[in-house]
Amino acid sequence: MNAETVAYAVAAVGAIVALTALVVGISTLLWLLVRLFTIPGVVVHEFAHKQACELVGVPVLEVVYFRFGDPAGYVRHAQPKRYREAFVVSVAPFLVNTVVAFAIFLGLAALVSTTGDLRGASSGTIAFAVGLGWLGLSIGMHAFPSTGDANTLWRRSRLEWRQSPTVLLGIPVVVVIYVANLLSWLWADVLYALGLGVLAFLVVGTVPVSI
Repeated sequence: MNAETVAYAVAAVGAIVALTALVVGISTLLWLLVRLFTIPGVVVHEFAHKQACELVGVPVLEVVYFRFGDPAGYVRHAQPKRYREAFVVSVAPFLVNTVVAFAIFLGLAALVSTTGDLRGASSGTIAFAVGLGWLGLSIGMHAFPSTGDANTLWRRSRLEWRQSPTVLLGIPVVVVIYVANLLSWLWADVLYALGLGVLAFLVVGTVPVSI
């Protein structure tokens, strides 16, 4: 093997290593940006779990509202004694995040409706509108309960349906949670948040509708 061949081989290996490092670096940066963008959504999601635990009397053992790990946040609590307690704790983020995100989008829609055209608004107004959009999107994206929540309800359903057949009513919710998390790979969570925003603008009357 001559020196020129060796040089080409070394250059090819170096190019592959550099490209791999670039791809990994970009992926890590995107992951970090997404995590930073969705901090409010994670915090509200875990806050909803915690408040639901306190509402139904389930002791909370540990709360992590946000971290750079997997999961991004969690609430560790005692085992609920009844199925309805487990159900409330599991689905609370869907209700809370949805309501909070929708309320924020309503505020954004009202702001846009009042100013008429943000392009002519002050920099402070534009920054406020961007902040509302960020909060609404971030919080709405984290409305879906996690697969861990679905797993908890599924286990309780399998164990308790003979003693209390009414727990079977929660199975469709479990299926929806699993499907929603599966579709999150197709950005279903983002589309849900955007849908809340569009609905808010329709309610305020900012978005024209033709029938």
